[in-house]
Amino acid sequence: MSIKESNFIKEMIKVINDMWIKGWDERNGGNVSYRLVKEEVEQYKKELRGERKIELFSELKELAGEYFLVTGTGKYFRNVILEPDVNLGIVRISEDGKSYTILWGFTDGGRPTSEFPAHLLSHIERMNVTEGKNRVVMHTHATNLIALSYVLDLTTENFTKQLWEMSTECLVVFPDGIGVIPWMIPGKEEIAIATAEKMRKHSMVLWPFHGIFGTGKNLDEAFGLIDTAEKAAEILVKVLSMGGKKQTISDKELKALAEGFGVKPLDGVLK
Repeated sequence: MSIKESNFIKEMIKVINDMWIKGWDERNGGNVSYRLVKEEVEQYKKELRGERKIELFSELKELAGEYFLVTGTGKYFRNVILEPDVNLGIVRISEDGKSYTILWGFTDGGRPTSEFPAHLLSHIERMNVTEGKNRVVMHTHATNLIALSYVLDLTTENFTKQLWEMSTECLVVFPDGIGVIPWMIPGKEEIAIATAEKMRKHSMVLWPFHGIFGTGKNLDEAFGLIDTAEKAAEILVKVLSMGGKKQTISDKELKALAEGFGVKPLDGVLK
């Protein structure tokens, strides 16, 4: 069986196409990285023949030997379903953590997304806090979350609280809230470090006026996390356009909800 028929390639194509259909990833906006199970990817070692080696921005020993399926820089999500081997690639981090080798894909000479540093640093943090369970980092330009970054106070506590109030499921799905960082130039080490620092406490991080980073143990979980937050953001946009809230879920009710579902709300959000 060809690597194109593997479950991880099929899952990646599906979620990227879903993101495109959602309208979250215009042009070449957005990127996804998926840390693969070594035993699964090494079944296809005959196809892992690439030799292009690229130096990393920093030494990442925590990821030594890991394989990642990742979207390419400048690639349009709408084209992934048509030519996965052009728009996706599989890379392996070197044993010293100083470089990676492109083993499959990017057949037109491409390379991983410019946000790869933010992805890799976030993978390290989420691996640490989830005991290795988190394997996906997903960045997308979710419309309503971006819109809210223009009108809400840009603090983690405020942004989180506003979304928790919009739908009963939100506190249950992301009790760790949404981390918010200041606006920064994308693709740079500074924003990668700031994002990873927030990932120590949060499974999602907002880039104001730009988009959202979400994580999960698999592609469905990461997509579902962002989808839930974006749905709440859409509701809030509509509520604000209708004149604002007249009633909402109270802090007391949110605490009862958390207790009922056995989750711990992010500290500092509820009074």
